[in-house]
Amino acid sequence: MQTDLSPYLSHPVFKVIKKHLEDNNDSAYVIGGFVRDLLLDKKSKDIDIVVYGDGLEFAKNIAKTLRVQKVSLFKTYGTAHFKYKDIDVEFVSARKESYSKNSRNPKVSPGTLKDDQYRRDFTINALAINLHPDHFGNLIDPFDGSTDLEKGLIKTPLDPSTTFNDDPLRMLRAIRFASQLDFKIDIDCLKSIREHAERIKIISRERITDEVNKILLSPKPSRGFKLLKSTGILQYIFPELLALSGIETINRKSHKDNFLHTLQVVDNIARNSNNLWLRWAALLHDIAKPATKRFDKKIGWTFHGHEELGSKMVSRIFKYHRLPLDSKMKYVKKLVRLHLRPIALVKGSVTDTAIRRLLNEAGEDIEDLMLLCNADITSKNDFKVKRYQENFKMVAQKLQAVEEKDKIRNFQPPIKGEEIMKTFDLGPCFEVGVIKSKIKEAILEGEISNSYEDARNLMLSIGKEMGLKQIEPYI
Repeated sequence: MQTDLSPYLSHPVFKVIKKHLEDNNDSAYVIGGFVRDLLLDKKSKDIDIVVYGDGLEFAKNIAKTLRVQKVSLFKTYGTAHFKYKDIDVEFVSARKESYSKNSRNPKVSPGTLKDDQYRRDFTINALAINLHPDHFGNLIDPFDGSTDLEKGLIKTPLDPSTTFNDDPLRMLRAIRFASQLDFKIDIDCLKSIREHAERIKIISRERITDEVNKILLSPKPSRGFKLLKSTGILQYIFPELLALSGIETINRKSHKDNFLHTLQVVDNIARNSNNLWLRWAALLHDIAKPATKRFDKKIGWTFHGHEELGSKMVSRIFKYHRLPLDSKMKYVKKLVRLHLRPIALVKGSVTDTAIRRLLNEAGEDIEDLMLLCNADITSKNDFKVKRYQENFKMVAQKLQAVEEKDKIRNFQPPIKGEEIMKTFDLGPCFEVGVIKSKIKEAILEGEISNSYEDARNLMLSIGKEMGLKQIEPYI
């Protein structure tokens, strides 16, 4: 592997650091993810700089030269950060770290580059490049991380037990990197993760969720989740997902392994969308199956109502994992609740009424819902999969045709409550709600068109049936 990497250090940040080191005879190195990604021919958005001496002062000097106005200083850990154009730059004084048993917050003391590399989580993240003018671009690789990169191997610089005991989050990071990069985890590391899995409980939920999100966003998320299960970590961070695992057989009737099915659905989604929240919907679409599982002597295993219960479970899961409780959660809840509806259309008759109701409920998320439903087809029977997919195409065409004709997506009835109240001289009351509901149902059932004229005529007719007196025409 190439040891002189100076041709790749063309970013203005490196040029300024090089000039500063020349003028002040200091030492500094770029380390970690930037070097790893450079050797993997990947673009990095982060630059981590290790500095001998005062990293905070060094950062301020570099920022001043680059005319960066805002520099964030973290004096406790001797780190500084600023953003320059398209990249985040972080500075840290070379340091040693020591950990206590019940905390991942280390005690920090000044150290050397070697000390700093020893504290790194994996050999592929301990790679450094010298930025001093006399050695500019020289690769420093004390743990042969470049070879591990070539082998596609996740390995710790120190004994893995020490590495994972010091900071249990590194166990989750090992799995995340394996999933992101499609690497294998060193066998001794895997063994150590299994031995120390319970230690993950001391890590904050926010940090855990950050890693889970990165696994979900990897090219093939199933790789990461299978490792979480096989190492024993999944039971501590996501027991609801683990509960999907396994097959039960009664009277020679079995159900599929819903854990493996779920992972296949997530992988299917990952091939078609980078939307994190759509991937969460895929991960949770069958989350309530263990709670709704029943055995019927005639038809075998059933999971009736798992979509409704699953939608309700999303709120608790999002809260527990410190995920956003806003429109993103509502989006996931909606997709989980509706994920069987298009499949029901595929299996049955595709009526305009059914299409209108689906469009009304899904709104702007109808395309994502169809992606999820397509991904949910995981049969080993290729003929069955192909037939379902052809039927889905028909449903998609019908959706488009009905939408163009009836404008049902994000549907709002043409008649508002204020008009109903003025027409019949009513205040807010039960009757107003009844009229609005009947107008909506009539439009969705195709009994009237989605137009103001038809809706108003129906309003007057319903009002008359209810014994309401029209006071004056609404203007």
